[in-house]
Amino acid sequence: MQVAARTYRAWKAPGRQVAARTISDAVLADALLGARTSPAGRPTPESLSGRRKMTALLRRRGLAVAHCTVDRLMRELGMHGVRRGKQPRTATSSTDTAARAGDLLDRDFTAPAPNRVWIADFTYVRTWAAMV
Repeated sequence: MQVAARTYRAWKAPGRQVAARTISDAVLADALLGARTSPAGRPTPESLSGRRKMTALLRRRGLAVAHCTVDRLMRELGMHGVRRGKQPRTATSSTDTAARAGDLLDRDFTAPAPNRVWIADFTYVRTWAAMV
């Protein structure tokens, strides 16, 4: 990749100042990594926290920081909060020993005439609102 000579000389020149964002990112990244482990080297509850709780923690420690900045830095550092999901619900328990209804159709779902065979299906589908 070609770089203009003027750009290279400007980068190489003494007295070149580091960008303010680079400095603030380094301070915040250090604070994020420090919040991840305790002095004894064990994981802390903050290490399991996501962007919202990390932002609140940094603000409590006196750092003025935005959500988007913490989000970007955590992504760059490979940090993420713990994702806790719900266990899937089933219609019956695996330990349920009750007798189940027999298969009266022997899996033959064809009917000799209309309204002779009725079939029901109990399916539970998880939606954002609730189980349906």
